[in-house]
Amino acid sequence: MALKREEKEQIIKYFARHESDTGSPEVQYALLRARIAQLQRHLAKHKKDYQTQRTLLRLVAKMRKLRSYMLKKYPERYEKVKRLLGLSK
Repeated sequence: MALKREEKEQIIKYFARHESDTGSPEVQYALLRARIAQLQRHLAKHKKDYQTQRTLLRLVAKMRKLRSYMLKKYPERYEKVKRLLGLSK
């Protein structure tokens, strides 16, 4: 239940800093947000899927660490990502 290739490529293209960029914090953060949203939709239908719940919690923790890293190292880049994703925090 991973992101579809087209969806992933679109996110990478939108947030990439240069043509072959797939590992910058902005791209990673956007991909994590998309994956978390997908898992939340899945759990709305399948409430007792405990493995997916566990995966979701793991990804949220990973996203949280990545956010604090970006805030510490690249606050201006985090603000840009936050604005593009429409986040309040």
